[in-house]
Amino acid sequence: MQINLKYFASVREALGSGETVALPDGVATVGAVRAWLIGRGDPWAGALAEGRALRMACNQRMCEASAPVAAGDEVAFFPPVTGG
Repeated sequence: MQINLKYFASVREALGSGETVALPDGVATVGAVRAWLIGRGDPWAGALAEGRALRMACNQRMCEASAPVAAGDEVAFFPPVTGG
């Protein structure tokens, strides 16, 4: 299954604006997508590390790691936004 990835802010600086990927069998949630990307090694491992505070969205809706993904979905990763 192919999905579209979008990266924003500091994640975009490390990984670029995004990519289209074919997910391996068994990668069926947003959290599993993140884990799979981390498993690709650097620069993904550094930018998306589990200890990093990141927000995730699927099809432009904020979601938890347990949110399912389907073919053609857009999954986005970005740091939390602070304002002042």
